[in-house]
Amino acid sequence: MVNVHYIFDPMCGWCFGAATLIESLSNNPEINLQLRPGGMRERAPIEDSFRQHILAADQTIADQTGQTFGQAYLDRVASDQPVILDSFMTAQAILAAQQLDAQGAEMLKRIQRGHYQQGRSVCDADTLAELASEMGIEAEAWQQAMNRAENDVMPAVNQTRQLMAAHGLRGFPSMLVEQNGQWQAITVSQYYRRPDAWQALWQTLTQA
Repeated sequence: MVNVHYIFDPMCGWCFGAATLIESLSNNPEINLQLRPGGMRERAPIEDSFRQHILAADQTIADQTGQTFGQAYLDRVASDQPVILDSFMTAQAILAAQQLDAQGAEMLKRIQRGHYQQGRSVCDADTLAELASEMGIEAEAWQQAMNRAENDVMPAVNQTRQLMAAHGLRGFPSMLVEQNGQWQAITVSQYYRRPDAWQALWQTLTQA
C-alpha cells in the first residue's frame, strides 16, 4: 500500500483541473489517498475587479488540463451575482465526509463539480448538506459529522502547511508519496492531458 498525500484546496482552479487524475487515485485499491487541505482562502466574496482575471485564469486551466468549466459557473462569475469562496467551510465538509465511510474524495469531487460546472453555492452549509444527501448521507449523520469536523479544520490545515514547508512545496495542487520510509514529491502538472503516463507512474510506484 502506497500512502499518497494530496495537498489541495477546494477553491483552487488548478486542483479542479487535476480532478480526473485524483479520481483515478481514489479508485486505486493499492493507494491510501490522504487529503491535505491547504486553507487557501478565508471566507469572502469575489471582488468585482477580480472577476475577469478569474475567467481568464480558468480559460488557461481549461486549455492546459482539458477540464470543462460549466456555463452556469462562467455566467455566475461574469455577472453581478455574489460569489462566496471559503476554503475552510469546504474543507470541513470534506473532513466530515471522510468520517462517513471515507467519502472525502467523493465530496471533494462533488464540491468541485458543483462550483466549477454547476455554479452552485458550495460554500453555504445548505448546499453542502444537499451534496451530502446526494451522496446518500442521512441528514442527522451529516450534521453530526460537520460538527465534529469543525474542530478538525485548522489542525488539518496547519498540518498541511507544515508538510509543505518540510518538503519545500509551494501552491496547489501538490503531492507527496510516502513509501518504505521515503518521501517523493510528484509534480501533478506534468500529467495534465497525459492519463496514460499518469497510470504508468502509479503502476510503477505500487509495484516498487
